[in-house]
Amino acid sequence: METYAILTNRKRAIIALVHSIVFLVIATISLPSRPKTGLFYPQRVFSAGNIAIFCVYLIVTSVLLILTRYSRCLRERAYFAFCSASASVGLLRALFGDPIAHVGPIARVLLLATAVLIGFAILSIHSQPAPFTEG
Repeated sequence: METYAILTNRKRAIIALVHSIVFLVIATISLPSRPKTGLFYPQRVFSAGNIAIFCVYLIVTSVLLILTRYSRCLRERAYFAFCSASASVGLLRALFGDPIAHVGPIARVLLLATAVLIGFAILSIHSQPAPFTEG
């Protein structure tokens, strides 16, 4: 059996999966929106909102990269890697905006959808009954 470092039980797997699904829904809803302007593109726009979004994405990306680093098995590491890649796309969009329309949002949706699929696989592993051993 695979050894998990962070998603060690069913409850943690459910919490992680719910977070991923919520962010996938948010990313999907934002797909048809107009291209985003970042802090540096197309012109320097240092508004309080842009700086706040950049700081949030910076913190989330950092935490997810740390979780990726401390993950043990391949599934858990892949789950956090896809989540951190999605947050990294958001961080880059906060910095540089969308030079090519809709590439960033589509990448985020695809990365989060993959993370959700892996999250369901992790949850199904934790939902299986423990094997019976005699002894």
